[in-house]
Amino acid sequence: MDKRILIPTDFSKNALNATRYALDLYSKLHCEFYFLNVFQLDYYTTRNLTIPEPGSAEYERAKAGSEEQFSKLLDSIKMSRDNPKHTYHTISALNLLPEAVKETISKKDIDLVVMGTQGATSAQGVIFGSNTVNAMEDIRECPVLAVPEKVRFSAPKEIVFPTDYKSAFKRRELGYLIEIAKMHDAAIRVLFVAKNSDLNDSQEDNKQLLDDILASVDHSFHTLSEKDVSDGLTSFVESRDSDMIAFINRKHFFFSSVFSKPLVKEIGYDATVPILALH
Repeated sequence: MDKRILIPTDFSKNALNATRYALDLYSKLHCEFYFLNVFQLDYYTTRNLTIPEPGSAEYERAKAGSEEQFSKLLDSIKMSRDNPKHTYHTISALNLLPEAVKETISKKDIDLVVMGTQGATSAQGVIFGSNTVNAMEDIRECPVLAVPEKVRFSAPKEIVFPTDYKSAFKRRELGYLIEIAKMHDAAIRVLFVAKNSDLNDSQEDNKQLLDDILASVDHSFHTLSEKDVSDGLTSFVESRDSDMIAFINRKHFFFSSVFSKPLVKEIGYDATVPILALH
């Protein structure tokens, strides 16, 4: 069965970069790519109760503009990354982005969402654009891959998987991580960051379970004695020149510490590797 990948796009350089990354990452698999553009009308806001109807001049003009941009995008893909294993679909929608994304995931049975990010800027003081952060927080139906704007694709050889071993792992949660590792012959580096590096019995059991689940791919376990999870993770990734971070997003697990404003302010971390949020 073909893998179905959703890529929301505003036709910016960031979105185009994420598109190219996704096409290259999954170049070996048969995939259906769904490109989603949410277009807006000048006078229409969420507070305006009059929703423009299809067929109205304003609606059709905005939709035509979206479809024209899609035509250019598909031409660009065919020129630079034509792949007989890939098919492409475009969706132009008058909607709010979160609702449009969730609706498309449901209707098209999407397996993975890939989004571009704007990176850290002094003006924003956040690592990712708010839309991407919100998507990684809110989308529970499938994994979300966030691709920083400056990342250019090279086959991932090392993927860092931070964990506290406090929850039991499930094979289906880690399916996409293992799949990517196998596709590109990548190693998974499991990272435990804690001030106290000793594991209790429950954590030891969960670590053993993870070891069993990852048995089919190259993997190793690492511990850093740091009081700050985000500092430890960042230094580990940078020192090893790792290619991707993957984590299971359970009840804000790691999210507030890894992707928060203070992290950017304290150490100036600008996301240099894609982040895969598993659910």
